[in-house]
Amino acid sequence: MKLLTVKEFKDSATKALKSKEPIIIMRRGDMAGIFFPTPLDAFPFELKKDIFLSITESIKRKLKARGVREEEVLGDFERHRKTRR
Repeated sequence: MKLLTVKEFKDSATKALKSKEPIIIMRRGDMAGIFFPTPLDAFPFELKKDIFLSITESIKRKLKARGVREEEVLGDFERHRKTRR
């Protein structure tokens, strides 16, 4: 697994996206994103599950800190879905 800063990722995005290994993108020492090249079946299920749980827990904490309720998020998705057509 590679670690790149946001700047490194931006400067070499084309090359990075052709990578055969996952890339964790860091911003000021925190994870800003993660890129998994396909196929995902190369990763053990438990690893994918742990990453998914970690990301969703992080999103949950950030939404709670901002006072965003689940109903608001679902409403945003519904509005976006209707305007996309």
